[in-house]
Amino acid sequence: MGDLLRYAPILLSGAFVTVALALASLALATVLGVLGAAGKLSASGIARAVALAYTTLVRGVPDIVMLLLVYFGGQRLVNVTLGAVGLPAVDLPPFLAGVLSIGFLYGAYLTETFRGAYLGVPRGQGDAGRALGLHRFAVLWAVMLPQVARLALPGYANVWQVLVKSTAVVSVIGLEDLVGRANDVGKTLREPFLFLIVVLVVYLAITWVSNLALEWLERRAARGTVHAR
Repeated sequence: MGDLLRYAPILLSGAFVTVALALASLALATVLGVLGAAGKLSASGIARAVALAYTTLVRGVPDIVMLLLVYFGGQRLVNVTLGAVGLPAVDLPPFLAGVLSIGFLYGAYLTETFRGAYLGVPRGQGDAGRALGLHRFAVLWAVMLPQVARLALPGYANVWQVLVKSTAVVSVIGLEDLVGRANDVGKTLREPFLFLIVVLVVYLAITWVSNLALEWLERRAARGTVHAR
């Protein structure tokens, strides 16, 4: 117990890095998911093909493979490009590599979440908005998006829960997140099992708090609907 208390600040800083990584990755995944869903729903054949290729290919790549491709391959590509224009090489920060890889990966899953939610809104809703004289953007913003958000929320919550656990792989490229810090301390003290138990408890706490918050959001979003309780 003394070791845990002594190294608690280090583990806590690692937990903050983990949460920050998860939130930043979710933000990127949300943007990519919206763009991907718009592409799949677009009247443009090129946009649909690009979105289909994105979701099909990316969802077949394991988390750690995507991370290593971005961290090593992406860094090499950037430096080759910089060298071609006479600029010095740069190092890709592990945190940024983690955000890009996890966000890119889970953006493909959110693409399907948002697409399904949009298709779940009755078409008559948009037609009714246009019949009232609303502009196309106003129909999308005031009529469609609130309903899409409500329908997408359960799937969005599920993606968040899985995404949080995926942040653990970023420790393999040297990021000092919760897993990386706990692993280093555990090896130093020759107590790896003890500190991995701490990691397990912290991840469970994050997902438990997230679940409570997301369930509250779902209940709030369902108010006024026929399915609200």
